Amino acid sequence: MGKQTALRLAEKGAAVVINDIDQERVDDTVAEFTRQGLRAIGAVADISNREAVEAMVQKTVAEFGRVDILVNNAGLDRGGPIRKLSEADWDIVIDVNLKGVFLCSQAVHGHMVQNKHGRIINIASRAWLGGAGQAPYSSAKAGVVGLTRTLGLELGKSGVTSNCIAPGLIHTPMLDTMPADDLKALLAMHPSGKLGEVDDIADAVLFFADDAAGFVNAQVLYVCGGRSLFAG
Repeated sequence: MGKQTALRLAEKGAAVVINDIDQERVDDTVAEFTRQGLRAIGAVADISNREAVEAMVQKTVAEFGRVDILVNNAGLDRGGPIRKLSEADWDIVIDVNLKGVFLCSQAVHGHMVQNKHGRIINIASRAWLGGAGQAPYSSAKAGVVGLTRTLGLELGKSGVTSNCIAPGLIHTPMLDTMPADDLKALLAMHPSGKLGEVDDIADAVLFFADDAAGFVNAQVLYVCGGRSLFAG
């Protein structure tokens, strides 16, 4: 999802910074973009670590002069009944899905306010509404929605917008680990009856990033095929 979003932004003329905790994935993605004549650099960083995040933003500004768009896309899940979840499961999901959004948003805050322009786009999830077996993930994504709205309130007068996207089931590698019967049951609750594609999310990011969305702030956009109509 993140790679395709970065590709679409780069194809629109943006200079992009590819972040991942895995050096090889970063290098491969940057090389792929560069071969296509797109502007891209890599930044390996653990987004739950303040120093690493600040270094990533400093590298971005040193290379490109400014930060106009932040897409907080990193995510992982550790699911299961609450009684079986470990503290480590809880901590890593909160650290990556919520703390990382906070640290990255805080790190670009001053640059965007100084430029009087910026777009913070957070990838939440339809799961922020709650879901059995998703206590850490749902809690983290609900936090992302709250943080998105708070940032919108605090930054709105500075020319900076903050919005989030709440995907449903999207065709990504994360779904490869889901048992086929579970996936089938979830799809049965989708009015569309199908998985979304990564370009559906990229399209939403491009909308929020565009100047045409300058008066759209502190909003949640569901890209879930209607799944948000159903709880659980």
